[in-house]
Amino acid sequence: MHSHKVSEMADLYAQQSASPTARWAHVLLRLFAGAVLWQHGAQKLFGMFGGHAAAIGFTLPGIAGPLEFIGGLLIIAGLFTRPVAFILSGEMAVVYFLMHSPRAFWPVENHGEVPVLLCFAFLYLAATGPGIFSIDYLRRRNRPSSIMS
Repeated sequence: MHSHKVSEMADLYAQQSASPTARWAHVLLRLFAGAVLWQHGAQKLFGMFGGHAAAIGFTLPGIAGPLEFIGGLLIIAGLFTRPVAFILSGEMAVVYFLMHSPRAFWPVENHGEVPVLLCFAFLYLAATGPGIFSIDYLRRRNRPSSIMS
C-alpha cells in the first residue's frame, strides 16, 4: 500500500477519479480566476484596463496590487497553487469585508460579487490543487519516487 501526503491525496482524487470533462473544468476555473485577479492587479499597479496606478506601500491598494498581479500569474501558471490560492482567498475576503460589505449586506447590492466568487474559487483551489495542466502537476509528476513510498 502506498502512503501519500494529504495534499497529494486531494490532487490524486481531483485528477484520477474525476472525468476528463471535470478535470478540464477544474483547469479552466484556475486559469480564468487567475486571469480575472491578474487584471485587477494590473489596474492597481500599472493603471491598465481603465484603472489608476496606486503607489506600492503599506496601503490597501499598495498591498493588493502586487498580491493580485503576481498571485494571478502564479495561479494561471499553476505554480505554488495551494499556498498562493490560500493567501489570495484570504485577500479576497478582506477586500470584500473592508471595501464592499459596509455599503450593503448582499454582494449584488454592494458590487462585491467578484471578490466573493474569487474568494471561494481560490479556497477550492487551495483544497484541491491546480489540476492537470499546471507547473505544479509537472513538477510532482517528474519528481523521482523515493525508496520508502
